[in-house]
Amino acid sequence: MKEKMSNEEGEAVLMKKKHEEEPQRWRWWEEKGYKDGTKWKFLEHKGPLFPPEYQPLPDDVHFYYDGQAVKLSPAAEEVALFFVQMMDHEYTTKDVFRNNFFKDWRREMTVEERMLITDLNKCDFGELFRMHQARVEVQHNMSKEEKQAIKEANQKITEEYGYCTLDHHRERIGNFRIEPPGLFRGRGDHPKQGMLKRRIQPEDIIINCSKDSRVPEPPAGHRWKEVRHDNAVTWLASWTENVQGSCKYIMLDASSKLKGEKDREKYEVARRLSACVDQIRSQYYQDMKSKHMVIRQRAVALYFIDKLALRVGNEKEVSETADTVGCCSLRVEHITLHEELEGEQHVVELDFLGKDSIRYHNKVPIAKRVFKNLKHFLENKEKGDELFDRLTTSMLNKYLSSLMPGLTAKVFRTYNASVTLQQKLRELSQMSHSQAEKLLSYNRANRAVAVLCNHQRAAPKTFEQSMVNLQAKIDCKKEQLAQAKTELKQAKREAKACPDRQLQDMVEKKRKAIQHHQDRLLNLIIQATDREESKQIALGTSKLNYLDPRISIAWCMKMNVPLEKIYNKSQRDKFAWAIDMTEPDFEF
Repeated sequence: MKEKMSNEEGEAVLMKKKHEEEPQRWRWWEEKGYKDGTKWKFLEHKGPLFPPEYQPLPDDVHFYYDGQAVKLSPAAEEVALFFVQMMDHEYTTKDVFRNNFFKDWRREMTVEERMLITDLNKCDFGELFRMHQARVEVQHNMSKEEKQAIKEANQKITEEYGYCTLDHHRERIGNFRIEPPGLFRGRGDHPKQGMLKRRIQPEDIIINCSKDSRVPEPPAGHRWKEVRHDNAVTWLASWTENVQGSCKYIMLDASSKLKGEKDREKYEVARRLSACVDQIRSQYYQDMKSKHMVIRQRAVALYFIDKLALRVGNEKEVSETADTVGCCSLRVEHITLHEELEGEQHVVELDFLGKDSIRYHNKVPIAKRVFKNLKHFLENKEKGDELFDRLTTSMLNKYLSSLMPGLTAKVFRTYNASVTLQQKLRELSQMSHSQAEKLLSYNRANRAVAVLCNHQRAAPKTFEQSMVNLQAKIDCKKEQLAQAKTELKQAKREAKACPDRQLQDMVEKKRKAIQHHQDRLLNLIIQATDREESKQIALGTSKLNYLDPRISIAWCMKMNVPLEKIYNKSQRDKFAWAIDMTEPDFEF
């Protein structure tokens, strides 16, 4: 007869099984890296996965123009459906979106269709939209079995296309699917919103793999644009999209060696800045007195980059892209100076569209010397004139690299973000706090960084309802706590009237119940506070891209907070190198 295992033995078996089931992690950070810019020695993959071809509409679904049913050609019909799929979004009400869409849609039409369809307002997409809604509803109401079947089919696809062999290690690919065609949205009021993102064909794709690997097979009847063997780059496939003319890449997953090496180097460069940042600040402050205007403008721009975490700003054709700016491309209309504002002296007010058309609006007190220089830069200029008219992005970047190898505006952002997190965690965290309070402190420190870096978001559509639901839980818990206190008083009276062991145990049980309700109520209140404070702040961007993970890992160790509370599974995979090497006394 088999003996029953003890709890300890059972846990040991489970741990062993878990260890056996998990693939052995490649501890690349313990190996010597390649030199001379080499990223890999061997790379083999299956190439990208293309979206399915367009399936024409059923015969009983019609498009109408000016009241008459029109049978569209397949190309025009597909683009019309792209518009239909967005009809429940405000995009399709915007003139820029509608005009861009209609212009590109007409390019996909036959000559006869172009002669007939000349006004978007006369187009009736009603039947197409109802069909689209019905398809969405069917998808929404799928059974568990149907969803499981789809999940399993996707897992098989991922097994085939979602992994590559890098230096004879199996590595996950981040985005192996080619984006399907559709309409460009952009962020904010992007001037190209509504334009057609064309279908990418194998003939558009450049494949990158090693010479001694099996080259991916293109789909039947097609060929690749080019096959390269460039081990100085980290991408597996590349193509140029048609809307903005930007290069798109298939890269490895965030948990891969190539991504991890890049992350680690980024944070190490930012840490090196700490050794010379005081000297750099002293120098740019002195440069504000220079007789040369270009040096003074460079000094003030560097002050903005350092203190306000502004991006440098890329040189671009204004007519081709959204009116987004960075530090070097600020115009007079973006800046207002206040000798005094809200009790503060020498305040600069900046208001412009930054990266991804996210508005940057900030009122900040600045050093008097900076204020005087800005007043001088604004003299005799019109609204559309450049603030830093003697300075270019390339000039500033060249100067930054002369101060420290690898120094860029992004390094300043990473440095200031990480330093801010570390300082805020020291100020806000206490060992005596509950776990919920510690996590609130962490999120508040993270929020300070997100505000510094202007990582905003619109409040989620479900925010108000989620807060109502949370408040209902708080009210319910308060009632339970009040009831528990009443029950404790009753139990105390009964125990006093009739001293009995069982009654004494009941009093203790009621005390524990009160403590449980109080802890749970505190957690709910903290959760509501945290959610309210974060409703328009995007915490994820800074946490994953600008904050050295070793700061968070060391904090978790010191505060006895499980790392799972800060990073989810995929994020822990991304930062496996940091988790393995970080000690509790880590200092950025």
